[in-house]
Amino acid sequence: MNHASNSTSHIAGSLEALEQCRKLLEQVGITEDSALAAELIQAVLRLAADRPGRAEMKLILRAIKEIRYGFKMFKPYRQSRKISIFGSARTARSAPDYAAARQFGQLISAAGFMVITGAGGGIMQAGHEGAGLNQSFGVAIKLPFEQKVNAVISGDPKLAYFRYFFSRKLMFIKESNAVALFPGGFGTHDEAFEALTLVQTGRADPMPIVMIDHPGGTYWRRWEAFVHEALLAEAMISPDDTSLYFITDDVTAAVSHITTFYRNYVSMRFVDRQLVLRIRQAPAADELDRLNVDFHDILAADTIRIGSAAETEPPDAPMPDLPRLVLHFNRNSAARLRQLINRLNVLASLPQPSTLPVSIAPVLPHCAPTS
Repeated sequence: MNHASNSTSHIAGSLEALEQCRKLLEQVGITEDSALAAELIQAVLRLAADRPGRAEMKLILRAIKEIRYGFKMFKPYRQSRKISIFGSARTARSAPDYAAARQFGQLISAAGFMVITGAGGGIMQAGHEGAGLNQSFGVAIKLPFEQKVNAVISGDPKLAYFRYFFSRKLMFIKESNAVALFPGGFGTHDEAFEALTLVQTGRADPMPIVMIDHPGGTYWRRWEAFVHEALLAEAMISPDDTSLYFITDDVTAAVSHITTFYRNYVSMRFVDRQLVLRIRQAPAADELDRLNVDFHDILAADTIRIGSAAETEPPDAPMPDLPRLVLHFNRNSAARLRQLINRLNVLASLPQPSTLPVSIAPVLPHCAPTS
């Protein structure tokens, strides 16, 4: 009886605190998403009441400040597609990988993408040099060694500093519509497997993950041999998972792979347990029939159908004029979903690629694909 009484009192206290948080927000003029903001304040109050320790409180405070600044920096550019470029900070300017990264930055920028790098030297500087300052972001990490902001992005408003790798990684993945990886060390492989894991598990939306060598280079092919021999052969990943990445030693092929991914597919969203794919052009009737046959294994119910924004999404949904492909995705195979998107981008009924734009605004962030 006492336990029930204590629980009731706790709930009443929580509701009262939440209401006080809402009133505080009203007083300072915050009305948009005020319910979520009130819950955030309440979470901080609960954290403080738990007395986790000064070091833990400082960690959370710093992380929140970093994330807040990152959101603020990227917000004006939400309508632009972006790509995160990773690779070694130690790559010399005379190295062929440096030249490849610089060329890639130039070509992907010309294709309509802004680039995000860790703001250091080596591959990161090469990517910025290729893209140019106006098309570049930097998310630098504060380290006691090695990391120094490159001359291209230094002092620019599109540069942010992070103390923690986890908050910095959030910015890389959340703001990116594609990932490009050049040869690098532990950090490059950390980012590679982070991106692959988030896409494989559905915690990030499908997006191109390209691994680029200089012409004749074998760095990523040797990585792929490890993946096949140690992961695939031991059934630690599925054969379909290898479709989540693309390896090439041709920079133009890497750019083509990325832009083709957005030839017809635009973005996705889950609404009431339905997956809604925003596309530029709906498949023809016979193409839709073929999709239902070839991808029935990823359906939890019903069939893949063509819908509209008005019937599938809230009134404020972006790009209301675009058609939608609607399905009850079983969420078991992000790799097979990626293959479905690949198919949508090469439909025979699509116009020639030169008549389709590379990007379309607004672009939604690629993180936590739940509504």
